[in-house]
Amino acid sequence: SYRWAYETGNEIQAEETGSIKNFGVPDQEIQSAVGSYSYTDPEGNRISITYTADENGFVPQGAHLPTPPPIPEAIQRALEYIAAHPEENGIDGAGSAPQPAVVNANY
Repeated sequence: SYRWAYETGNEIQAEETGSIKNFGVPDQEIQSAVGSYSYTDPEGNRISITYTADENGFVPQGAHLPTPPPIPEAIQRALEYIAAHPEENGIDGAGSAPQPAVVNANY
């Protein structure tokens, strides 16, 4: 594991702690880090980021970062219905091919 931190003369600050998850387990070791950094942008605003980096990639968080808009209520209800009724939409993975209409072979 490791840990580092620094602060510069122009108020840039950074720190990080890292380790290996599943240490000693072949084919399952994962590098993991948690950290933060901050600086002042050209407009004078303090920018602060916290992050994790692991099997899920680099995941930053900060008040200045854009976030997706909320899911509209009607779409959210539809998604919840689909999740609650997998037998109606083939989500269970089994699925089946559509069956043709019965054709009278006597014609």
